[in-house]
Amino acid sequence: QVQLVESGGGLVQPGGSLRLSCAASGSSFSINTMAWYRQAPGKERELVAAITRGGRTNYLDSVKDRFTISRDNAKNTMYLQMNSLKPEDTAVYYCNAVFDVSGLGYWGQGTQVTVSS
Repeated sequence: QVQLVESGGGLVQPGGSLRLSCAASGSSFSINTMAWYRQAPGKERELVAAITRGGRTNYLDSVKDRFTISRDNAKNTMYLQMNSLKPEDTAVYYCNAVFDVSGLGYWGQGTQVTVSS
């Protein structure tokens, strides 16, 4: 019954910005780690950014200084602010959340981000 719903994707020009959101619901467990992954056609899904419950973050090297991950624990919501977008950022972006106690991870359906001129 866990649901992760992403929003905020779309088509933007290089250098543009988008803010992705992921809202989690349907679980009685607290969320431990939340993360954004992305997958381009024909490529492996890769970790873009992750954030622990306490706010520790980790970023894919190619997005450092351009993307910022954050979360609102009270709202069970995670955000990814993406600035200075590049065509190589084009992918489906997926929300992932790992819950306490169970240690299980869940995926959202993904939101398309297309960066093109």
